[in-house]
Amino acid sequence: MSNERRQVDKDIHFFWDDLNLAQKFSVAELQRFGYDLLFVRHIANGSLAVLCSGSKMAAIDIEGQINTEPRVTIRH
Repeated sequence: MSNERRQVDKDIHFFWDDLNLAQKFSVAELQRFGYDLLFVRHIANGSLAVLCSGSKMAAIDIEGQINTEPRVTIRH
């Protein structure tokens, strides 16, 4: 299990580098409420950070705005 955890930590740090300052502040704020950064999706007008906490999802746009009801399709 520790190997799996290390992979998750590595991925989070990789995605962290894709965020701008406004997004980093918003991600840090959501992490205080139990959200984890899942991935960063690159879209036409910038990047979108996607987080989850249990069954709840949130997305943070390029301006750092938090959307707690995002319309994001998760690929498996």
